[in-house]
Amino acid sequence: MEKIIKAAVDRGASDLHIKAGDVFRARIDGRLVPLTKQALSPEQTKAIALRLIPNEEDRARIDKLNDYDCSWGAPGIGRFRVNILRQRSSFMIVMRVIPFEVPTFDKLKMPEVMRRVTEAERGMILVTGVTGSGKSSTMAAMSHHIYSSKNKHIVTLENPIEFLHRDLQSSITQREIGVDTESFRSGLRAALRQDPDVILIGEMRDAETVDTGMKAAETGHLLLSTLHTPDAQSTILRIMAMFPPEEQEVVRVRLAETLHGVVSQRLLPRADGHGRVVAAEIMIVTATIRDLILEGDKISEIRDYIAEGREQYGMQTFDQHLGDLVQSGQVTFEVALAAATRPSDFQLKMQTFRRKSTIVKAADIPSEPSKPDQGFQTGSGMEFLNG
Repeated sequence: MEKIIKAAVDRGASDLHIKAGDVFRARIDGRLVPLTKQALSPEQTKAIALRLIPNEEDRARIDKLNDYDCSWGAPGIGRFRVNILRQRSSFMIVMRVIPFEVPTFDKLKMPEVMRRVTEAERGMILVTGVTGSGKSSTMAAMSHHIYSSKNKHIVTLENPIEFLHRDLQSSITQREIGVDTESFRSGLRAALRQDPDVILIGEMRDAETVDTGMKAAETGHLLLSTLHTPDAQSTILRIMAMFPPEEQEVVRVRLAETLHGVVSQRLLPRADGHGRVVAAEIMIVTATIRDLILEGDKISEIRDYIAEGREQYGMQTFDQHLGDLVQSGQVTFEVALAAATRPSDFQLKMQTFRRKSTIVKAADIPSEPSKPDQGFQTGSGMEFLNG
């Protein structure tokens, strides 16, 4: 098992799938590819699950487990976030690779504005995107930027702990759900009494967690968390939808006051076929965007204000960043078009850009100077022009 896992990690796998009745599979550059030829038996899959479960009590009740989260690591191989589940009455295991080295904004090639967003003293910053879009890496880079440059106390609530952070300029307290604290909700309530400057929650899962998170932001803390939403606009709507209709008016006001920024991201295959690149939408809550949230019926206009605020605030929409990635050759036009929020508008803008580029390139080519008729030369070297 360990040899297969190491081979997958060496090939750059982000996830491994181990399922009874199937071969080992790994997600490499976004594609799920087989690693072995022989299918695993239910007994083999159960044995692997037992090896990955760290807790003796949980191993003893494995036959009663339906869904189980933990982390696992081995020297020379790596660290993994592990989910053990049942399907067709047998076990399946999904392992997410966690790099030993904590990522930075530079390594992730995130826009420079991310540093400024992360340096906020208070408020909520949400990192959003579908599963497997790199949210954990971005959150780790944000934490790293804070604790390597500020004198703060950071408290994290994770399920399970993924990246292992070190105390540098800041002190960082990492708590694992189910091991160090009972739940996100109880851990978050307790965190408010632990003298934190920054609180990191692995995920905003329900209305109570969101409510406590907003309270943390309202009382002067910086709160970082994630949501499974595709962009900034839908993030606001999703948070409001978590609450009963009679509470949504108050929630919208609180959200407008506490939300500092939303970073939404998607991972796209690189044009050269090696690895993936982040496409990010970045919204900073300016006075104008705060008013749009407060008014409620104008939330649909937020995307346009993000686009307009690129030069002044460093914000950007997905489609703006996708255009940059196509122009720099990191992503193909076809991949960018499939990922665009407004595909028809994106296609039109890219066609306009290409036409302008063609015109500029043509204007830059120097015209060949006209040559006079050379006539012929006599043997004496005298030149005679025609006519």
